[in-house]
Amino acid sequence: MKQILQSLKTGATEVADVPCPAVGRGKLLIGTTRTLVSAGTERMMIEFGKAGWIDKARQQPDKVRMVLDKIRTDGLMPTVDAVFNKLDQPLPLGYCNTGRVLEVGAGVTAFAVGDRVISNGKHAEAVSVPVNLCAKVPDSVSDDEAAFTVVCAIGLQGIRLAQPTLGEAVVVTGLGLIGLVAVQLLRAQGCRVLGLDFDADKLALAQGVGAEVVNLAAGEDPVAAAQRFSRGRGVDAVLITASTKSNEPVHQAAQMCRKRGRIVLVGVTGLELSRADFFEKELSFQVSCSYGPGRYDPAYEDKGNDYPVGFVRWTEQRNFEAVLDMMADGRLDVKPLISHRFPIDDAAGAYALVGGAGPSLGILLAYPQDEKSALAVRRQTVELHAATVPAATCSIGVIGSGNYATGVLIPAFKEAGARLKVVASSAGVSGLHAGRKFGFEQTTTDTASVLSDFAVNAVVITTRHDSHAGLVIEALKADKHVFVEKPLCLTLDELAAIETAAASSAGRVMVGFNRRFAPQVQRVKQLLAGVGGPKAFVMTVNAGAIPAEHWTQDNEVGGGRIVGEACHFIDLLRFLVGAPIVEWRRMDMDCATQDTVSLQLSFEDGSMGTVHYFANGPKSFPKERLDVFAGGRALQLDNFRKLTGFGWPGFGKMNLWRQDKGQKACAAAFVRSVESDGVAPIPLEELLEVARVTIEAAGG
Repeated sequence: MKQILQSLKTGATEVADVPCPAVGRGKLLIGTTRTLVSAGTERMMIEFGKAGWIDKARQQPDKVRMVLDKIRTDGLMPTVDAVFNKLDQPLPLGYCNTGRVLEVGAGVTAFAVGDRVISNGKHAEAVSVPVNLCAKVPDSVSDDEAAFTVVCAIGLQGIRLAQPTLGEAVVVTGLGLIGLVAVQLLRAQGCRVLGLDFDADKLALAQGVGAEVVNLAAGEDPVAAAQRFSRGRGVDAVLITASTKSNEPVHQAAQMCRKRGRIVLVGVTGLELSRADFFEKELSFQVSCSYGPGRYDPAYEDKGNDYPVGFVRWTEQRNFEAVLDMMADGRLDVKPLISHRFPIDDAAGAYALVGGAGPSLGILLAYPQDEKSALAVRRQTVELHAATVPAATCSIGVIGSGNYATGVLIPAFKEAGARLKVVASSAGVSGLHAGRKFGFEQTTTDTASVLSDFAVNAVVITTRHDSHAGLVIEALKADKHVFVEKPLCLTLDELAAIETAAASSAGRVMVGFNRRFAPQVQRVKQLLAGVGGPKAFVMTVNAGAIPAEHWTQDNEVGGGRIVGEACHFIDLLRFLVGAPIVEWRRMDMDCATQDTVSLQLSFEDGSMGTVHYFANGPKSFPKERLDVFAGGRALQLDNFRKLTGFGWPGFGKMNLWRQDKGQKACAAAFVRSVESDGVAPIPLEELLEVARVTIEAAGG
């Protein structure tokens, strides 16, 4: 299918051939008929992409601080690699989509195949969208009009926050798409409206729906005009829908308002506020968040948990419905806002218009609806490159293509000489990027096809944690070798099922416990081999804070951070000791996310180890440090860059030019194991033991 992608590195846009997305539970698969280009947002993204490195950094000072912290802790080259990997990933554009439902996911009851719907789907021939981000289109509303729904909902949410009442005087600053829609919505609510802009054509459109206007290009004083408009009392509210780096719109809004007036920022402006502007009048200032309540809430958007209407009357979905109702009865007319139409094949022309100086407003993209196109849209596998290595080698199918997969894991498998047969992703875009960049033969959104592909003898799983167990079991049933990123699974029941599947499969299981393959850890293992008696280990992990709403903190999806990441360090100590864990104890610090803990491990040979997994430290402090005490000697491994020995005859230090956590060696060991049909790089018994201890320690 065709989809518009943008390069964050260069700002260039392309119409790419992308696999049709998988529908997923709680989602709709929608065949697109129209999308609307959001000129303001998408122009901003294009300008960011075209900016040089210095300008990019200036626009994101918070990201620059993160980069500097990473350089201090991990070194220059790993940081450069991470930044370039992030910028190298294509960005799917668009969020205003109209189409018909092609397929409904599991658990969906409110929609049916054939329904005409709007969503915040991308510029693509097919999109997979959670149900709470969709709404049915009334018969009297055309596809062209319906494509404006999401943009209109942004304006509507800003108005709801401003809480206008019948007869109030309201200023709308910036008469782009959202501003012009806001004028109509405010007029429908019985407000007097004053519109401000530099563009005479947009001012004329605002006048056409009953607003008074101020032409800023003609040098008119907006504050004086607002005073006259409000009969000298000051306006009741100001809605800022402009996009500018200037602080002036907010300053002017404060000057225009009456005492205790309301200012709502819907657009993007400078935010260096003057205390005097707000203090003397006791003004309220609020930033509006997109389409309404529910936006960016995973429980609402991803899991489909609606807010009770008695407590949250206007969610983002109900705002969509309100907009469509107003279009249906004629109170909201967006047809005059359509300035251009382009077929999807001529998206380059549309974006040349967006990024140029020529006038434009509502730019619609149309999608072909013929039978041939419909068949192409549903194609889930795209051929990319011809095979470049013999089929008898380790031939991998990668399921999941996120940041870690594309930044670390796939390059490691490629360097190890694996045949890159197919890469799968649910949405298609990240899989296409990985396939192009690393030379995969195919990319797909059909995970089942990877498991059934006879040319694939090894499956690499890098998806979200809740899918790991099921994919491992299915791969083992297909007699594939399995490399799964940690964790192996989330529950003891899943662990038991994996153990059963492994017992009857010709495939072997490997978990991406790369730390044990790191060169400095291998050296530690060698040194400890010459020391008798029990040993003591202290593993300190400065994990950093992750918000409670992040998917890794969700016990059902990510399993929590102890299962999701601390397993790495339990495995590391298990490897270095070389004896089973016989007892564990956990100590928690009181925190909402329960991810600042100490785990004390006792081993069969009398050794002891402590894993301090802390989420309350600064990012400027190194992430991982290992201290080892044995036979009157000590070792300290600092963030996989510096290894120092104390009291070791013949060994003082082993320092690396760049951090090496063993990812390449880990992947290479798996590839060698598959190619030679030899023993597993990590014994299955150890993998099961580490998983069991971790799940129990996490309360599973």
